[in-house]
Amino acid sequence: MLCLPTLGFMHVDAGALTDFARGCAVLGSGGGGPADVTLPVAGQAIEECGPVPVVDPAALPADALVMPVGLVGSPAVSAERIGGRDEPARLRARFETLHRAPVAAVMSSEIGGLNGCVAVAWAARLGLPLLDADSMGRAFPRMDQNVLELAGLRPGPAVLADEHGHTVVIDDVDGAHLEQFARAAVVAFGGRAASTDYPLTAGQAARYAVAGSVTRALALGRGEGPAPLLTGKVSSVRRYATEGADGDDATGVLLEGAGPDVGRLVLVEARSEFVAALEDGTPLAVVPDVIALVDATTGWAVPVEEVRYGLRVHLVTLPSAPAWYTPSGLRLAGPSAFGLAGLGGPGGHGGVAQGGSPIARSRPPQGGTP
Repeated sequence: MLCLPTLGFMHVDAGALTDFARGCAVLGSGGGGPADVTLPVAGQAIEECGPVPVVDPAALPADALVMPVGLVGSPAVSAERIGGRDEPARLRARFETLHRAPVAAVMSSEIGGLNGCVAVAWAARLGLPLLDADSMGRAFPRMDQNVLELAGLRPGPAVLADEHGHTVVIDDVDGAHLEQFARAAVVAFGGRAASTDYPLTAGQAARYAVAGSVTRALALGRGEGPAPLLTGKVSSVRRYATEGADGDDATGVLLEGAGPDVGRLVLVEARSEFVAALEDGTPLAVVPDVIALVDATTGWAVPVEEVRYGLRVHLVTLPSAPAWYTPSGLRLAGPSAFGLAGLGGPGGHGGVAQGGSPIARSRPPQGGTP
């Protein structure tokens, strides 16, 4: 097992890991799987291999090979089956064989949700630095909903592996077909797989990836985010199927304001993630904005499937990466991609309120810094 020594870069260490996971949970926008599930996995990897260096893509040679990583499949299955320790090593071996070059760094395919900590764990296990960047800047349900797809990078060769030693390579496909074929492989694997896709160089990561996503997650987890748009309680939760052939699962959450927000009602709509927040029919935030419900007691962002009646929450919204507000970004992951065509948002600023972060108010004291 390779364990990278301290090299003088910024690091994610054991003391900073919980803050990082909290921030990843917020960036999950209610989806991406529960970050607290992979938190102990990353913690064990750091305990055994040491802190993970976090580097800017521009600090590496432009032609250095970068391996984006994450888990693909059902978040519920991923939570139950974290996988074996050898999966990242097998991904790396196949990845390096396909590219005929050594991997210089790991990058998270999806900083939001459980995959942020997955990238930390695998970087530690592989003895590689982690780029301060990712492919989404948040969580999205589809593999092709990433900024590398927007930049025109090839999805393949993509590699998927399970904990039983099975490996699948998908190549010569566009993003939509990668999603289709990878999901079929995931079903065959039993509902989850370790993956790497959209291979790139450090130079391409510096140009196209979402910059600063690791440091953003750390800052959010430390309570350096915006004030909530509303504080109150969940007064109703409605789960239903959307119209159309797909019949995707949807959730409507009605928030009733409390304290200074008493008398206000905000409807939060969700698919796999929270996709819209509306007050009196007026959008406060709409996907690709990040929309999170932060538990007023614990300071952890609540996944869509765990929202329940009576839960006291803070409604928090954040802007996503600028690429998501371009015409092509909105086509791929804007309102129309989630059945909300015609619903305009507040213009990409996420309706950010000023003031203290609800995470800072709610979270218990934490020690340690990177």
